[in-house]
Amino acid sequence: MSNPENSPQVEVCASESAPAAELLTARDVPLGGVRAMSVRRTLPQRSRSLIGAWCFADHYGPDDVSVTGGMNVAGHPHTGLQTVSWLFSGEIEHRDSIGSHAFVRPGQMNLMTAGHGIAHSEYSTASTTTLHGVQLWVALPERSRDTAPAFEHYEPPAVDVDGARVVVFLGSLLGSTSPVTMFTPLVGAEITLRPGQTLDVPVDPAYEHGVLVDTGSATVGGIDAKRSELVYQPTGGSTLRLRGSDDEATRVLVLGGEPFGEQILMWWNFVGRGQEEVAAYREEWERERRGGQGGTVRYGALPTEWEETIPAPPMPTVRLKLRG
Repeated sequence: MSNPENSPQVEVCASESAPAAELLTARDVPLGGVRAMSVRRTLPQRSRSLIGAWCFADHYGPDDVSVTGGMNVAGHPHTGLQTVSWLFSGEIEHRDSIGSHAFVRPGQMNLMTAGHGIAHSEYSTASTTTLHGVQLWVALPERSRDTAPAFEHYEPPAVDVDGARVVVFLGSLLGSTSPVTMFTPLVGAEITLRPGQTLDVPVDPAYEHGVLVDTGSATVGGIDAKRSELVYQPTGGSTLRLRGSDDEATRVLVLGGEPFGEQILMWWNFVGRGQEEVAAYREEWERERRGGQGGTVRYGALPTEWEETIPAPPMPTVRLKLRG
């Protein structure tokens, strides 16, 4: 497939020895209640569940919140993962069951480690008119998945690399390193190219990578990608070549990491290792959100500011499949 003439594009070329890239298209998913905000989900897919430890990617906006209602996600639980909130426009309020209360704005990251268990809520603020960003999940490895829950807020510096704007929020890339907590080798960065720019990005060949298109379009190893689509590059490549369109700036997210090497079970907001384990997570959430402590509390003290929490859906009647 070729780009229409004069359409904006980014070309991402791996080194000659790298295996072929593949395209992951997005599907629309409603997020929230009756006035659900629509997001475009590229991970997980039937054909690919993980890129490194990255196991979930939602891309949304730019949305007029007067029409969509914005982000309106009441208290809900997580286990066995980290959530990464990254915005291009708007503002989101985060509150969780370990006492964290923070806002995230463009160029800032909220990183929440669920570990053993946590509950949180996310709402776009009243001052937000346009909401645009990504919500990403990182699976925790077996050795760390029961770690204590935690929350970090980080505002990475934007640096100029040959005229490109580079912001590294996880790991290291192009001379920048993020100090936030990781449990497996990862990289996460926003790169904005000036019109007509080509940028060669040195990458670790032990990592697999995904290039998520935010503005414009992308070409990876001859594969064209539109906004919200993700181009997957297997391990073995040492360079990503990003080529911007001639008539506008182009923005992409680069996500990568060493292959995870473990199978996981993802269901609703949980990452576990088996159906019985995930079913237990669900039962604990239902008990705790209704106020029944009944012994050990997995999800912490639910904030008194919460007027509601989200009930867990019924467990599927069929056996869930492990991913990875």
